[in-house]
Amino acid sequence: MEKIVLAYSGGLDTSYCAKYLSAEKGFEVHAVSVNTGGFTQKEIDSIEEKAYMLGVKSYVNINAISTFYNKVVKYLIFGNILKNNTYPLSVSAERIIQAIEIVTYAKKIGAKYIAHGSTGAGNDQIRFDMIFQILAPEIEIITPIRDMKLSRQTEIEFLREHGVELSWEKAQYSINKGLWGTSVGGKETLTSSDPLPESAYPSQLEEKEPRKLKLSFEKGELIAIDYVKRTPVENIEALNEIASKYAIGRDIHVGDTIIGIKGRVGFEAAAPLIIIKAHHLLEKHVLTKWQQHHKDYLSNWYGTMLHEGQYLDAVMRNIEAFLEDAQSNVSGDVMITLYPYRFSLDGIQSAHDLMNSTVAAYGEMNDGWTAEDAKGFIKILSNQNKIFNQVNNSK
Repeated sequence: MEKIVLAYSGGLDTSYCAKYLSAEKGFEVHAVSVNTGGFTQKEIDSIEEKAYMLGVKSYVNINAISTFYNKVVKYLIFGNILKNNTYPLSVSAERIIQAIEIVTYAKKIGAKYIAHGSTGAGNDQIRFDMIFQILAPEIEIITPIRDMKLSRQTEIEFLREHGVELSWEKAQYSINKGLWGTSVGGKETLTSSDPLPESAYPSQLEEKEPRKLKLSFEKGELIAIDYVKRTPVENIEALNEIASKYAIGRDIHVGDTIIGIKGRVGFEAAAPLIIIKAHHLLEKHVLTKWQQHHKDYLSNWYGTMLHEGQYLDAVMRNIEAFLEDAQSNVSGDVMITLYPYRFSLDGIQSAHDLMNSTVAAYGEMNDGWTAEDAKGFIKILSNQNKIFNQVNNSK
């Protein structure tokens, strides 16, 4: 029997793949789930139990939370990256690391085939296939759902015919939870006009009294909340636990898929949005104008390429080097206040704050130049447009 590694989530599509590949195609199926945040041990145990019931040879759950942070999330923070100024790239960022871990595992066990349950109408098929092809061109990719254009009902009937009697009732809302946010899909997100109802979001409003927090950054990474030091991953999880009780971080993202169609998805990302906005505020105080200018467009390109599965392009390492180098002075505290459904950025404290300069106070006084210096500077600065207007005066 040939070994095949299946990217397995425990949902209907990957469950169909597990049974179809073993029972119909005679593969030795090795199911792999990659934890990039959001899995509880109870959920992992349930997924494993279901996988073996479907006839897989082995099941592993790879803990890649730290890898996800160090390889991807860290740079999303450094770049203040929000797709279309809205979405913190929760799911698309996870898929990259999941694909890399899966292909690494396939090589480890000597599998000649990899399978996943993506359809032919979404982004994930591209992200998975590109990573697999680049890192292991010798491994063949098999995608039953995409290739056979299977309906949900067809999959359910096949599983029942093979003795798999599980509840496959489609949830009203699809939830995909990870370290960097939770996506929420439902009938409303298939429209252009309808909002998601309050009940669709995983976290509900529990806290109503405002709460002040101090976020401490060191070289761009969140190292403490209210002086309690933890790892960056632990801080993300802790901040999300606190802020999600205020129902913060909800929105609907409208974006362009890689295959050229518009897509709409709800999300809940309390910690990511707070961290990105707090980090950005700190940067505005400690970076130069031109550092911020070049970071903005490079970050936008980084987020776009990550979203579209181009993570392995060498230019991504170049951009990461720039983003990391730009964080050398991004250290200090950011004060925020949490309210129901929103948060405010109250201010910062940093040894690198460029507002602490003794040269001049904005709009008030200066000690570094004279009035005549200012007049001469303004006169020279206006030269280019002065010449243009003189030459083109007739127009």
